[in-house]
Amino acid sequence: MPVNVADIFEQLYDKNNSKAYKALLALQKESEASDKVYPYMDRLSGMLDSDNSYIRTRGLALLSYNSRWDIDFKMDEIIDKYLRHITDTSPITARQCIKSLPRIAGNKPDLKNDILGALHRADVSCYDDSMRPLVQKDIQKAMKEIQTL
Repeated sequence: MPVNVADIFEQLYDKNNSKAYKALLALQKESEASDKVYPYMDRLSGMLDSDNSYIRTRGLALLSYNSRWDIDFKMDEIIDKYLRHITDTSPITARQCIKSLPRIAGNKPDLKNDILGALHRADVSCYDDSMRPLVQKDIQKAMKEIQTL
């Protein structure tokens, strides 16, 4: 059955996080198989400005998955905005952002140095003692993975 990206995309904003997460998974799967979600890159970029950390996280994830289809250099245009989420106010969102960066670097090699520089400069002192080591570990892992690309 063909995927109706427009309908599923609207579910990303659902107040029911379980429903929104299912929409995210469906769109990630579609993004691995085709460029049907790519036309939504501008809207995904807009999700990064949301006050809701779940919506920011969904936008980050789908932007990274769709970087493989990026023939219009949309990731290049928004990479600075994307990289600001390495130290998102929500440490969970920050961790998801960091974990997505090797995918972007693999799909967009021209952004590799920008990504590595942002990871290197990331100041994680804003996080509680319980989260800081986890974020630091994610950063080190992402940097190592990107350097081997």
